[in-house]
Amino acid sequence: MSIPVKLEVFEGPLDLLLHLIDKNKIDIYDIPIVLITEQYLDYIKQMETEDMNVMSEFLVMAATLLDIKSKMLLPKEEDENEEEEDPRAELVQKLLEYKMYKYMSYELKDLQDHAAKSFYRQEHMPQEVKEYRPPVDYEELVGDATLAKLNEIFQFMLKRQEDKIDPVRSTFGKIEKEEIDLDRKENYVKDYLKTHKQCSFKQLLEKQHSKMEVIVTFMLILELMKVGQITIKQDHLFDDILITAI
Repeated sequence: MSIPVKLEVFEGPLDLLLHLIDKNKIDIYDIPIVLITEQYLDYIKQMETEDMNVMSEFLVMAATLLDIKSKMLLPKEEDENEEEEDPRAELVQKLLEYKMYKYMSYELKDLQDHAAKSFYRQEHMPQEVKEYRPPVDYEELVGDATLAKLNEIFQFMLKRQEDKIDPVRSTFGKIEKEEIDLDRKENYVKDYLKTHKQCSFKQLLEKQHSKMEVIVTFMLILELMKVGQITIKQDHLFDDILITAI
């Protein structure tokens, strides 16, 4: 028994199988695989398409049906411990899923068609109405609050803000990097010593303009003394240090 069908009415092999099941009034959970396979193969023979992608999908399903048919025709192995698996189970699951999605697509299409029939009136409101804001009743807004109560609330909020301040980190100052040209400072110290021959260490440091310059100058004096370009002398403890150029 075969049923002539047309390719253009089906969207794929599963769609064709659902058509054959509905046409023969078959229970989808108990598909007579021999009958359905024969009708499906009759359809494959009538196909006229040059699209190999479409053709391959139908051929894959045909191979699947033949595989299920062969398993159904083989004698069943009796095993009391394990329940026998139906070869059609996977195909039935795919058909049920496809049927569900197909009906959902119909519902979405109906919603789309219904929405296309709805029209909405565009908003048209005078500008003065859009810009209108109801007046504020300040007496109602303040209520029974007095100046004393408002000041109490204000002081409370200030106290809360003060409590949020970190007593340690809030006193940190901003650390700025001071750029010192070491070569320029070295030339300055050497020229100063050549000019004065002998000078007071205290006076030399007092001519510096920042703490960083004092540190750099002190390091330069130690370096010059190390390489033997100057000598230092201090007659008594806590006396001023005298620097002499060699």
